[in-house]
Amino acid sequence: MPVRIGFIGTGGIAGQHFSTLSQIEDAQPVAFCDVDTARAESAARRFEGKSYSDPRKMFAAETLDAVYICLPPHAHKDAEIWAVQAGCALFVEKPQANNMKTAQRIAAAIADAGVISSVGYHFRYFDATERARKMLNAKGASPVAMAHGYWLGGFPGVSWWRRMEQGGGQLVEQCTHIVDLARYFAGDITRVYCCAAQREVPKTYKDSNVPDVTALTVEFQSGAIGTMSTTALLGGVGATGLDLMALNTLYELRGNSLTVRAQGGETTSFSHGNNPYLSRKTASSSKPSRPASAPASKAPTPTASKPSP
Repeated sequence: MPVRIGFIGTGGIAGQHFSTLSQIEDAQPVAFCDVDTARAESAARRFEGKSYSDPRKMFAAETLDAVYICLPPHAHKDAEIWAVQAGCALFVEKPQANNMKTAQRIAAAIADAGVISSVGYHFRYFDATERARKMLNAKGASPVAMAHGYWLGGFPGVSWWRRMEQGGGQLVEQCTHIVDLARYFAGDITRVYCCAAQREVPKTYKDSNVPDVTALTVEFQSGAIGTMSTTALLGGVGATGLDLMALNTLYELRGNSLTVRAQGGETTSFSHGNNPYLSRKTASSSKPSRPASAPASKAPTPTASKPSP
């Protein structure tokens, strides 16, 4: 049965979703809203749909089953609420908002409407992530004791990224993926210590008030602790990942690849290629992979190799 889909925000990441939805038989993008009317019209031509510049007019004119919200962080205000009030299922690009008050207001509206909703934290849906979860849940496996995550890269050129009151900074706008992934393995964060600074970016963008280096220490609900690091100083080089430490075992997640290093030098590597936006999977809630006292099911035995001396 066709699913009629609307978009609020048609630039940037929306293009990736257009391409993905084009591969799903029952997905029918039909309505496109953007303050940049030329962008909305371009998307509408691609799918033979209709363009709008005001979300309220789109909801009044269209019968939609679902809506994608692909807006900058500071623009997440009312669009989600209008969508759920229209009875639409909701996909929201991360981050949900650039402040907690707005995020909680949107969350309450979703709960009241009782619609299906999801945020674009696609790292949860990588096959590598699922494999790591299964290994950590295997009988005899130790739970995560420590996590180290990082998002090390350059400084995006869009103007809203330079202002904390708009983009929220690198931790909120980019490293949020890694924070969410750490929560997926170790549980919700209960305490945060943070240090941030501006070192180089103001020399290029004098109007910027966004830190270009940030370091966090966190405590998780499970009892594990962790660190998160970000920098926007590296231009075209950088790295993104999450390392999980359990007794005698290190799990290294790099996108859709997983390397497991065990005591004695045994190393096992897995590389996957699934598109998380096309995978018919359901990621579980952000509870620890397995508390120390929880029962575990048997996981498949991976093929292991030892490095040459």
